[in-house]
Amino acid sequence: MTSFEKSPAADTERKVLLEVRDVVVHYGRIQALHGVSLVVREGELVTLLGSNGAGKTTMMRAISGLRPLTSGSVWFDGREVSKIKAHKRVVDGLIQAPEGRGVFPGMTVVENLEMGCYGRTFESKSAHRERFEWVLETFPRLAERRNQVGGTLSGGEQQMLAIGRALMARPKVLLLDEPSMGLAPMVISQIFRIISEINKQGTTVLLVEQNAQQALSRSDRAYILETGRVTREGVAKDLLADDSIRAAYLGVA
Repeated sequence: MTSFEKSPAADTERKVLLEVRDVVVHYGRIQALHGVSLVVREGELVTLLGSNGAGKTTMMRAISGLRPLTSGSVWFDGREVSKIKAHKRVVDGLIQAPEGRGVFPGMTVVENLEMGCYGRTFESKSAHRERFEWVLETFPRLAERRNQVGGTLSGGEQQMLAIGRALMARPKVLLLDEPSMGLAPMVISQIFRIISEINKQGTTVLLVEQNAQQALSRSDRAYILETGRVTREGVAKDLLADDSIRAAYLGVA
């Protein structure tokens, strides 16, 4: 994998891998997203930050193809995918680790990881094995639990498994929906260290979160989503230092 230099000045020189243009989504008569736009470039870690009910998961489902758009468009790797079915977006490399983890409780860790390869092809058996071993090296706890069924893992271990399963699909863009949800602070720090390391090794990441401190301190750029609208965007560390953001998301006056 290729490492990328972290420099805001270099951002505009990178290839745009994912672009959301003026996306509107309804649930019946309720409008959940109001013309949301965002861009994720190759090698970036971008955060979509917002509180509960802001529309973050709806945005992820719209990007993944799990929620139809009322209007607007989603572009991935240079082409519009708004009408392409979710499973075909996965084959193209747009991979999501969903909110709630979604591990298969009766399958072992190894079997869960192998499910991440469904619909994806490797150049050779050795390439498949190399990917599998890389995931286990990235998540040593999973290597220790490799024969344990997913339903018996702790919350943090299940989150590692969900991310590892997504990585088995060799994503061009990895979508992470609330990876810190329901986890203890020490485990949250560990999960975010792993996400940061995955990104440094070359995986492009769009992270949906409400843990502002962890997300903004590790991201390149960020968008603030409030009641279905992007209200702020910019360099993540600048947003983290902003008094209004700190007051809203960190409880710091």
